[in-house]
Amino acid sequence: MPENDNLQQAGKSYTEIEKQSAYKEALSFAKNHYENFPVVSFLVPEELRKHVAIIYWFARTADDFADEGELAETTRLIELNKFENRLRNLITENFEEPLELALYSTIKEKNLSPVLFFDLLKAFKQDVVKKRYNNFDDVLEYCKYSANPVGRLILELSGIRDEKAFRYSDKICTALQLTNFLQDTAVDYKKGRIYLPADEMEKFGVSEKMFELNENNLNLKKLLTYNVNRAQRLFDEGKNLFSFLHGLLKFEIKWTVLGGQTVLDRIRKNDYDVLNKRPQLSKKDFLALLLKAFIK
Repeated sequence: MPENDNLQQAGKSYTEIEKQSAYKEALSFAKNHYENFPVVSFLVPEELRKHVAIIYWFARTADDFADEGELAETTRLIELNKFENRLRNLITENFEEPLELALYSTIKEKNLSPVLFFDLLKAFKQDVVKKRYNNFDDVLEYCKYSANPVGRLILELSGIRDEKAFRYSDKICTALQLTNFLQDTAVDYKKGRIYLPADEMEKFGVSEKMFELNENNLNLKKLLTYNVNRAQRLFDEGKNLFSFLHGLLKFEIKWTVLGGQTVLDRIRKNDYDVLNKRPQLSKKDFLALLLKAFIK
């Protein structure tokens, strides 16, 4: 298609130049937001970087509606519902802005499963209204929508559609989500959320008052040890995914797993004091883990 030709759609009309500019905007957006790991690293094949970036734009934007600022819960849900309608519209080629055209193009060009995007939105909505989890099955159900779709999208982008690979990817993504929960225990509590299962808190004699007082006592350490070890087991099981991966993608996923495991190690070394010491990876850590991903 010539660069000047309009992309005639059911909604607004955009040029190819505007679409490519939107991809560049998404790349910049991804690079300027902190995550536990670089979202679009040099290990992501160049032809896939814009696609990863636009998916990140979608997820990060929805997450901000759910979590950032001082909006009331009802307002957050209204914004998320609007964003869901925008997703529904863009899939039918009705765009409000060039970023939506870019996302549509990625979904169509890479034959991605639209349901995975709707799953992510379901998790963001849940974050607005659900503040406690009765048991680990409830937490796993949340991870099914909040984390696992991301891994599946990355595999689909790379042309991998094997059900075994999807299941191993789910384990890695769930482990990463659980690790993030542990890492952000204090942050989430300040937002009114506790992702540690209520029945396990009761089993280990942990009360919410301990969170309020930032009390890193023996009971809390035992609960966190149990959860850290469980996340590690999921990482170990998920590593079977590596046999399905090739090229730089394999090292990218290894790097990501090593990052999650390193956060778990930091929690252990901090004597499980997640209420007062948030473990975080530095650029130096990223480089060391990158080398480890290539030689291990």
